[in-house]
Amino acid sequence: MIDHIGLAVSDVGKSKSFFQAALAPLGYKVLMDFGEAVGLGQDRPDFWIAKSAAVATSHIAFGVANRATVKAFYDAAIAAGGKDNGAPGLRPQYHSNYFGAFVIDRDGNNIEAVCHQPE
Repeated sequence: MIDHIGLAVSDVGKSKSFFQAALAPLGYKVLMDFGEAVGLGQDRPDFWIAKSAAVATSHIAFGVANRATVKAFYDAAIAAGGKDNGAPGLRPQYHSNYFGAFVIDRDGNNIEAVCHQPE
């Protein structure tokens, strides 16, 4: 089981603003802020962003309870400056109820919200 994950970013302030907005529909908020490292989560900081000179792109998927939350994540992330990498919709190549949305953040990371439940 993964306890928390960290993402290297080039600008903590801009990434903090992006993730605060993009993950708000998931119930995520800033829980710890050390300036160069910020922890977000629902009740504990399980998603971290930190300043790094060596930023490599990653894919991170947040599991959510329903398809409406996937759509809310996508809308919030796009409004916060994310780039579309797959609008909300079914991805039957993964399984029949895989409903996800993908957004590229300012550092090129592929951020996803996914629901595995039927409508």
